[in-house]
Amino acid sequence: MRLFALFLLFFATIVRADAQSPRPVNPRCEQQVNPMGIDASSPRLSWEIESKQRNTLQKAYRILVSDDPKLLKSNTGNIWDSKKVNSSASIQVSYKGKPLTAAKTYYWKIMLWDNHGKSSAWSDTQQWQMGLLTKADWKNAIWIAHEVMPDSTRILPSAIGKRDKTGGTINDVLPLIRKEISISKKIKNATIFISGLGHFDLSINGKKIGDHFLDPGWTNYEKQALYVPFDVTESLKNGKNAIGVMLGNGFYYIPKQKKRYRKLLVQYGFPKMICRLLINYTDGSSENIVSDRSWKSAAGPIIFSSIYGGEDYDAAKEQKDWDQPAFDDTQWQNAVITTGPPLLNSQKAASVKIFENFKPQQITQISSAGWSYDLGQNASGIVRISVKGKKGDTIRITPAELINPDHTANQKASGKPYYFTYILKGEGVETWQPRFSYYGFRYLQIDGAVPVTENSATDQLPVITEVTGLQVRNAAEQAGTFNSSSNLFNKTAKLIDWGVKSNMMSVFTDCPHREKLGWLEQLHLMGSSLRYTWQVENLLNKSIEDMRLSQTGTGLVPEISPEYTVFTWGGDMFRDSPEWGSSSIILPWYMYQWYGDRQGLVTAYPMMKKYAAYLKTKAKDNILSQGLGDWYDLGPQPPGVSQLTTMGVTATAIYYYDLDILQQTALTLGKKADAEVYKKLAAEVKHAFNRKFFDSTTNNYATGSQTANAMAIYMKLVPPARKAAVLDNIVADIRKHKNSLTSGDIGYRYLLRVLEQEGRSDVIYEMNSNPDVPGYGYQLAQGATALTESWQALPSASNNHLMLGHLMEWFYSGLGGIRQEENSLAFKQIKIHPEMVEGVTHAETSYLSPYGRIGTSWKKEATALTLTVEIPANTTASVYIPVSKGRQIREGGKALSPAPLKNGKDFAVVKTGSGTYHFTVQ
Repeated sequence: MRLFALFLLFFATIVRADAQSPRPVNPRCEQQVNPMGIDASSPRLSWEIESKQRNTLQKAYRILVSDDPKLLKSNTGNIWDSKKVNSSASIQVSYKGKPLTAAKTYYWKIMLWDNHGKSSAWSDTQQWQMGLLTKADWKNAIWIAHEVMPDSTRILPSAIGKRDKTGGTINDVLPLIRKEISISKKIKNATIFISGLGHFDLSINGKKIGDHFLDPGWTNYEKQALYVPFDVTESLKNGKNAIGVMLGNGFYYIPKQKKRYRKLLVQYGFPKMICRLLINYTDGSSENIVSDRSWKSAAGPIIFSSIYGGEDYDAAKEQKDWDQPAFDDTQWQNAVITTGPPLLNSQKAASVKIFENFKPQQITQISSAGWSYDLGQNASGIVRISVKGKKGDTIRITPAELINPDHTANQKASGKPYYFTYILKGEGVETWQPRFSYYGFRYLQIDGAVPVTENSATDQLPVITEVTGLQVRNAAEQAGTFNSSSNLFNKTAKLIDWGVKSNMMSVFTDCPHREKLGWLEQLHLMGSSLRYTWQVENLLNKSIEDMRLSQTGTGLVPEISPEYTVFTWGGDMFRDSPEWGSSSIILPWYMYQWYGDRQGLVTAYPMMKKYAAYLKTKAKDNILSQGLGDWYDLGPQPPGVSQLTTMGVTATAIYYYDLDILQQTALTLGKKADAEVYKKLAAEVKHAFNRKFFDSTTNNYATGSQTANAMAIYMKLVPPARKAAVLDNIVADIRKHKNSLTSGDIGYRYLLRVLEQEGRSDVIYEMNSNPDVPGYGYQLAQGATALTESWQALPSASNNHLMLGHLMEWFYSGLGGIRQEENSLAFKQIKIHPEMVEGVTHAETSYLSPYGRIGTSWKKEATALTLTVEIPANTTASVYIPVSKGRQIREGGKALSPAPLKNGKDFAVVKTGSGTYHFTVQ
């Protein structure tokens, strides 16, 4: 047992009369800076506090909201003046002013008072624009298309393969849709609200609007579509203007193409769009241009596009200046009126965008007209090529994670055939990149052209002058940083992060190639790793909404969401696994804990209750046995369904965890009767779990696997008197496997959590610092540049996957020591507890919490330990400092006097407020 010596840290801070006052910074509306498309009737406002004084807490705030920025400059909030509110709340503060109007822009600012008796100046003016709140707000805009799919041929999600042979169409028309308008008055501002299914690219007067890729995010199209707002004030001009929209298929329409890969066949309809352009003029008038039959459409130069199969482009079919006002569209047809999903909601999560560029690291000839390009990094993305050749010359680009011994593309485990085709128009150097499909790849096999350096073949084949890999991912901003003295751990963090970035789209996917599906277990198991590293609050909220829309009438939450196919392999095991569906219960609770999102908990509660009720109907004597178990654990057979852990252990443990969370949720929401029901049922499940799986003679659960014992401890299913013995069994099993893990997708996160919580990060270090056994180091040794699906980096499995990156959480909470106290919300009460394991001499970690940046940096030297801690204003912290008997703790050179310590190495707990602290132990 470690001895905790608790003492208070009093800092004699001399406050001068001219000391800097607190300052509100980073104001946000619905977790966004100056957002558009807000569709909440009471948007939530948040801010951070910057203060040079330590121990700063907010005591009060005042918010002003106006519909005129000039009024705000004179400190007049004609829409809302909160007056001085005595409260420490600085996140998730609900707007309480006048009713808000659709499509209107509001301006706001804030000032605050602190516990030092000081007030801040007003913050800089911020704004938000409301979205379209009702159907009437679309001003009679209608869905339009180039052609309409008959209802009788639509293919909605069903059992995989059921209609592959008898149904489905191949529609190669990816339409261009345009509208010409005239503007005669001076524009004050202009906004376009637009949705295009599956995806759209918008341009005005020949220039692409925004830098988004694959807008809008995919969802359950039978129930909902997302729209995206753009500020187009600077894109419009007096006189004639042209609006151009190019449509792609995405998950809305997957063509039935035998020669291309497809994971599934879903056809909700042919591509379509809807939009409203709102123009406000300086004279106070306004105008709406909406999608209707007057818009014109024609087939575009994209002749094939599939989210699973790739994209083909015939440059000879381009219609020059089609999105310019001078274009002659008399040969185009009028758009066809159609229908769309019943709900149109604003896209609140960040859009997908293009980020890093990769240039070829090595080029290898593989045939007379074929070349292999190694871009050096496995990532989700597309390719951009520049090429010169004759009209009709055709280039095929095959992306792949791996290559065969002859350097040809290896798509065996990632979905084949997937490729891009470009047909030249023969007009100088032509540059092209796909618009509506992407893949996970490191290598490119390019057939039908030669690199520019191969001059001998220029008369026969087109010449490629440039090849660039373009990484695409969700544009969520970074939340955390990690670095340590361990080169292996630093490389592991990058390995995991590439797995995350490659699968962070408008859905958290499992892999960026063969599936691109939202397997749900990742949302709760990888959730902490995601939140530490990326600002994904709105994206995770979309995931919760996707689950809500995917829940069946019986209460089942399928393993994938949105559910584009109903998996029937092996019965229901790939559709009904509690470890997956329980994200519908666990994730909303985690979001409440991490971000203080109580309203999200209220919204999700009916779904949570309904899923728990479903699980109860599936339980036999309170034991659940369906599903996949500890997926991809390390057993004697190739990875797949759980091998080492008895089926039912993980499902029932998760079931108990669900019930415990529901009890806490019910109490939080004031539903005491519900809480009692869940408390009683949880006790029954706990009793049944121990009766069925616990062996009191060996202190093992089921087979004694790492997963079984770890989950029993983490979920608090183990009788307290047996906990130490069960923990000893976990460590013994790891040692027996040469300090190697055996847990899979479900169990490994809980194995790490238990070892960290029980002070055995030394075991975590030893288990993850050996490249000779399957794990992260082994993957790196095999040449992986992104997290792989299997611990062994098998070429028969995906080599860019999200599900096994749980060690990232330990980098932040363990090595970095950034945690929050048990009953804290949104890191209001912080716990700094770095695990300074042998083998690591330095670690530096930061996390941008809802209240501001939390940072830790520690270094071990022969005679001293240094620890620097950064705590944001309006929070408090407990800092755990390892100190041996006889050593002295100093902060900023000032000696501290902890209570006497014994048993050698131990921790002193220092209570702090906000500020930056420099501790030394000598």
